[in-house]
Amino acid sequence: MAARPDILRRSQGQLDTGAKRGPWSWAVIGVLLGVLAGALAFAPARWLAAGLVWTDAPLRLHNPTGTVWNGSAQVLLRSGAEGSKALPGDLRWTLRPAWNDGGPGVRAEWRADCCLSAPWIWHVNGSLQSVQLRADDLLPAQGLRIPAGLLTGLGTPWNTLQPQGQLTLATNGLTVRLNARGTQLGGELALDALNMSTSLSTLRPVGSYRVTLRGGEQTAMTLSTLEGALQLSGTGKIGPQGLVFTGEARAAEGREDTLSNLLNIIGQRQGARSLIQLG
Repeated sequence: MAARPDILRRSQGQLDTGAKRGPWSWAVIGVLLGVLAGALAFAPARWLAAGLVWTDAPLRLHNPTGTVWNGSAQVLLRSGAEGSKALPGDLRWTLRPAWNDGGPGVRAEWRADCCLSAPWIWHVNGSLQSVQLRADDLLPAQGLRIPAGLLTGLGTPWNTLQPQGQLTLATNGLTVRLNARGTQLGGELALDALNMSTSLSTLRPVGSYRVTLRGGEQTAMTLSTLEGALQLSGTGKIGPQGLVFTGEARAAEGREDTLSNLLNIIGQRQGARSLIQLG
């Protein structure tokens, strides 16, 4: 059947109109994309700080400067109305698009003169289903070092213990995956609490300790004593329901009287030891 001339004319008119409007449409799209790219390229660092506030994270960025991609800020640890504690000096970061583990992602570089002897590199990949972070190893000699007093910004029980000493973080093959099922840790993380003291004991220091996390379906946690009069030990698991931990505290021989009050506060007293149960 032959096409009607009026239909052909209308179709041709539509094509002509589209052809005439085409360059303007692409120009508008180009401008919008340019504005979007510019906004992303020069997004202020305070947007990153606002994101942490929005998620109610205990980590906050104070007085951020620069951009999301290249900025600096003072790091605070805070918990509700409990107040906050600041990391000495500023944290500086650089974020760049990268091809990580066979897919598009972001390479993050963190610098902190107070606490890191070298930049700490993270590789982040994301999709609609999950986000994965893979961190370069932090060797014990080059680990992240922060004052233990920073923990008081997290509120209870740290604001009661008022810990003093140094925390050193080392990692080996650390990965973190976040998805609808929760957070899964891979690799190993070791946190050393060195030369620790507390306002609840006149003995200074009470000891040095190590907390080790090993990733898997459920993250395994181990607490051990490196040295000191207060002997701490225990094991636990971190899963979908949170932390479940069982441990104990003891006083080294000859230190029972000195640490008796602290042992009463740490856990449930049972003879010479104090039982610690969480979760």
